[in-house]
Amino acid sequence: MEISRPKLVRKMSVRYRLLAIALLPTLVIFPILLGATMWRWNAKFDGALISKVRSDLTVAHQYFSRILENNGEQMKALGESVALQSAVESGDRHRLLRLLQERREALQLDFLYVADIDGRVLSFAGGKGPSSIDVLMPVFANAVVGRASAVVDIFSPEELQSISPELAQRASIDLIPTTNAAPSNATKSLSGMVVHAADRTSLADGRQILVVSGTLLNRNLRFIDTINDLVYQAGSLPEGSEGTATLFQDDVRISTNVRLFEGKRALGTRVSSQVRKSVLGDGNIWLDRAFVVNDWYISAYEPIVDSRGKRVGMLYVGFLEAPFRRTKFLTISLVALAFVAVAGFTIPLFMRWAGTIFRPLEKMSNTINLVENGDLEARTGIRDHGDEIEQVAGHLDILLDRVQERDQQLREWNEQLNRRVEDRTAELREANSRLEAATKQLVMSEKLAA
Repeated sequence: MEISRPKLVRKMSVRYRLLAIALLPTLVIFPILLGATMWRWNAKFDGALISKVRSDLTVAHQYFSRILENNGEQMKALGESVALQSAVESGDRHRLLRLLQERREALQLDFLYVADIDGRVLSFAGGKGPSSIDVLMPVFANAVVGRASAVVDIFSPEELQSISPELAQRASIDLIPTTNAAPSNATKSLSGMVVHAADRTSLADGRQILVVSGTLLNRNLRFIDTINDLVYQAGSLPEGSEGTATLFQDDVRISTNVRLFEGKRALGTRVSSQVRKSVLGDGNIWLDRAFVVNDWYISAYEPIVDSRGKRVGMLYVGFLEAPFRRTKFLTISLVALAFVAVAGFTIPLFMRWAGTIFRPLEKMSNTINLVENGDLEARTGIRDHGDEIEQVAGHLDILLDRVQERDQQLREWNEQLNRRVEDRTAELREANSRLEAATKQLVMSEKLAA
């Protein structure tokens, strides 16, 4: 039973089939495989960038956590120090204030104070300070029960003003309109993000006191530059890229090394609405590219929670995407050019190779057509170099030689037969003539006899 083939295949000549077979790997299969490979490489490349920025965020997070731990340990050590306990027990307010002021400057704190267990402030260094504190606040509540703690708290403008006008002024940041940020009518950020630490200590006379410190993070450039130097050391990024770190209060940059024009730090600019929703709204860690002020960065954001568990800000690290994008483009371009060069070199070879197959077949087909049209002298003329098709062409020429020889013999036999027929015909005519003559003579003789 004959298996039917598609109409298109039946119409295609051997030439086009061979060309399709020769060019299909180079022009179809290889580009598909190359495209799949490059797609996979691109995904791996992007994955490596995300993995790097994730590790960068881990370093920044550990440093930030260590700052909190250090502040808690410092309050514990200060509370247990003989100098502080002696100053409190002496009742000398000037001595206590002088000690607190010295320790505040040595520890680079914005404020440091001592309060009794009921919340009454005994001495305050770093400003006027409040006269009492709310011991129900989580940081104080933990300290009261003997758990030293260091947390992030947001201080209102009034709280900052009550401590120090200079502190309130540092916290105040003008908001700058930022591309892709969530809509807002606010023009200033007035509250402050503070590293708040407290610990309880017992005096020799049985009294208990709280030692409390605070460090304002707004405009704290030393803090953010230290993070950036730790995360992005020299040589950790390719030429042309730059690492950045930022501390956000809500969605506002309050400490950053991201630059605006002319090297000005981008304080007061805001995060994109997409990142805000994911990190502050949903509590996710963002690991992806993001638009940062005026360019695209490979970015990592994590939420910062205060002592009450509320998401109040974000910690960010990231690096400029453009150099990596150029590297990807250059790599893909080089691969594409290499493919074009390989295709330009191999396609003529494949076509020549295909030609060694279909040209002998075409010659054989043309020769057969000529023979069918009566040209028995037609031959392929293909030399046999050991190739199967050339051997078939040689056999065809031999077969045509035999056909021509048989045709010549048949023609000779036909001529001989024609000559014999003509000879026999002539003999018959001669015999008929003699018969007619004899018949006439016989008739004449009969008439004469009668």
